[in-house]
Amino acid sequence: MKSPSPVNLRPVLWVLAAALAVAAPAFLAGCEPKAVPPAETPAEKAPAEKPAEKPAETPAEKPAEKPAETPAAAMDADGWESLFDGKTLGQWKSTEFGGEGKVHVKDGQIILEMANADLTGITWAGKPEDLPKIDYEISLEAMRVEGFDFFCGLTFPYKDSHASLICGGWGGGLVGISSFNDMDASQNETSSYYQFENGKWYKILLQVREKTIKAWVDGKQVVDAEVRDRKVGVRIEVDASRPLGIATWHTKGALRNLRIRRLLD
Repeated sequence: MKSPSPVNLRPVLWVLAAALAVAAPAFLAGCEPKAVPPAETPAEKAPAEKPAEKPAETPAEKPAEKPAETPAAAMDADGWESLFDGKTLGQWKSTEFGGEGKVHVKDGQIILEMANADLTGITWAGKPEDLPKIDYEISLEAMRVEGFDFFCGLTFPYKDSHASLICGGWGGGLVGISSFNDMDASQNETSSYYQFENGKWYKILLQVREKTIKAWVDGKQVVDAEVRDRKVGVRIEVDASRPLGIATWHTKGALRNLRIRRLLD
């Protein structure tokens, strides 16, 4: 009896191998673990957005406060208002006489240099309507630094006109008012003599009322004039000093402590 011949299994194995080759990828794909997203850690978690906070206001960011307004010129307890701050000419200007000397401020003084012609002076450059025309006083200190004639020719308002108080004119010592009825200080009854010295300060006070014009030098009364119905005016030489001005004639002068006040009684 013959032994049975072995079965040829090779074809079968090829078929099985081919089937596995087809089925294996699908099987393996189903068996792959699914990717699990990593858990968020506190460090990786985006912080929740907070509403923007308004930065604290610093002093530099605060709007600048408007400084308190101050009056144009301080008035003291007696009603005096300063017309010169000791630093600048302020509302004064050099008077245009023609040939006038230099006007400048030095050491708290207004210096009127000697003129190439006749006169050097200062004139009020503010609003004329701000100046009183009656019932007021003007005070100042004046010095004749060099020269021989008037070192203070103070031109001032009187109602709708003007006049001048002359200190040290006509040779150096005459005091008076120019002009009444076209007569200057050397011709009318206001003329008087005062011994002025070069290099010395003199306190001058002028009072203007409707019926009288008065003046004092170092406390001594030098003018006491009744105006009445007389014509009040200035000499043509100092016409440019109006409405308020101070001039020198062939003289170097110095001025300080210029003040004005209104008289209420």
